[in-house]
Amino acid sequence: MLRLPAVSGAFYPAEAHALTALIHKYVPPDPLSEKTNVRACLVPHAGYIYSGSVAGAVFSHISLPSRIIILGVRHFPYGEDAAMLSRGVWRTPLGDAPIDAELAQKVSRSCELLLEDPVAHESEHSLEVQIPFLQVLDPGFTFVPIALGTLDYGRLVSVGKALGKILREETDVLLLTTTDLNHYENQSTTVLKDNLAIEKILQLDPEGLFAVCHQEKISMCGLGPTVAMLTALREVGVRKATLVKHATSADYSHDTRKVVGYAGFLFS
Repeated sequence: MLRLPAVSGAFYPAEAHALTALIHKYVPPDPLSEKTNVRACLVPHAGYIYSGSVAGAVFSHISLPSRIIILGVRHFPYGEDAAMLSRGVWRTPLGDAPIDAELAQKVSRSCELLLEDPVAHESEHSLEVQIPFLQVLDPGFTFVPIALGTLDYGRLVSVGKALGKILREETDVLLLTTTDLNHYENQSTTVLKDNLAIEKILQLDPEGLFAVCHQEKISMCGLGPTVAMLTALREVGVRKATLVKHATSADYSHDTRKVVGYAGFLFS
């Protein structure tokens, strides 16, 4: 299967040279910088002009492995609620990124809720915008794409436990999860709500995050993937979460009336 880009030229440049240059702006090449091995990271997925600096801050700290599970949200009401792909390539202006068929089969066997479904992925940007960063920073990587459209807590926990099993068995695999935080409220409200969610993420508390987002009406689009990730990390005994950077769209647009929050984390 060839998955063509859906947001090239909109969320990120459609020209390879410009795209590479922009990623190097967010993650300046520095052979002397210290990189760390992590089990997972959490990055945003908006247009690069808004959230690229947050994603870049996270990627600049990571010693990226060759195999990656990318766990994102299904924004559109098409396809399965828990959708993966186990073969093929994803195309960007930088070339084709191959799906790791062997790892995908292990993921599929570990969780019967994850169904093979290209429809859920064909228009979804949350995973796509991660690929160019990896193509520039981690040449030769392979990946498994998973998009979650469900917010049923029990199903999210089931996916998370299955991914935790994979992380226990495959210690060189990175779980790259993506979400934006609160959407389209004013700056002060968004920062307040973002901080409530950030607190639960730093506490590695999937139940608490799920509850506070519902109680406080925090419109965190990737709540499902984040709950699944935190559940997986609990399964493998991760105890350290680090907030790398928190920002909002107002940092670029200077419009504080309707903003979106972004945060980046490392988990080790």
